[in-house]
Amino acid sequence: MKRNGWIALCLAPLAVALVWMVGSGSAGAAVPEPWQLGFQPAGSPMKAMMNDMHNLLLVIITAISLFVLALLLYVIFRFSAAKNPNPSRTAHNTTIEIIWTVVPVLILIVIAIPSFRLLYFADKTREADLTVKVSGHQWYWSYEYPDHGEFKFDSYMVPTNELKPGQIRLLEVDNRIVLPVGQNVRILVTAADVMHSWFVPALGVQMYAIPGRTNETWVRIDKEGVYYGQCNQICGVNHGFMPIAVEAVSRERFAAWTEEAKRKFADAPAAAPAPTTAIAATPAASPETPGVAQATLEPGALTVATR
Repeated sequence: MKRNGWIALCLAPLAVALVWMVGSGSAGAAVPEPWQLGFQPAGSPMKAMMNDMHNLLLVIITAISLFVLALLLYVIFRFSAAKNPNPSRTAHNTTIEIIWTVVPVLILIVIAIPSFRLLYFADKTREADLTVKVSGHQWYWSYEYPDHGEFKFDSYMVPTNELKPGQIRLLEVDNRIVLPVGQNVRILVTAADVMHSWFVPALGVQMYAIPGRTNETWVRIDKEGVYYGQCNQICGVNHGFMPIAVEAVSRERFAAWTEEAKRKFADAPAAAPAPTTAIAATPAASPETPGVAQATLEPGALTVATR
């Protein structure tokens, strides 16, 4: 019974790793799911390579952990004081020293080859079919299509009280960025005020938006659908309320959408940034600290009280 218990303890991490790998490919939508285990389904070749890299590393680190655990258990029981009243004074073992030097090097090589391949693949695309410029603001995104008439538009989170059936709270926006499937899209990312980060997990894209600097990334989406993301760089009080919604459509639908967007956005006057919070002043007397403002933030509303 004790032996079976130790075997179960050793195999538990491997079981967790296998469940994680299965879960990472079985989630049903490109959005976070309740009690989801693993990653969102890959929507691009880049994300698929990232998932493969993660699964490889998970197997390697699990095998190493189990091996070290087995060694510890063996040493504890095989070389206990009861079984070895006169311990060995062996100080060197050339064979073991060669093994524990060569094996880690081989493991690092196995990790390095796919790691560098993924790193260079995700860097940038040399043959872009179109370019989209993304600008981060406090607290919304602006999108520009320089290859399709220079039209641009802003994208704000849809407030909770304005959500329609089927829309996702804190992730739905009023104007989605629309991209064609099967094409290499160059994405230029910058910011107008503070640092932001354009992050869409299912597409494997994350790029920092820095004021005064333009960073480049790219994506090729495999299948049609809506892929959600968020700014994951703390950028102020409403950092949690500037989501990203990428709608991937066929090339024909994308061409039709660009023609419609030109009419809708190209000649539209620049709109003043709409606040994502409602500010209400509520005076409240306090004999302790007069004149001190206290702010309480709730999703979609900021209440400022003076006391």
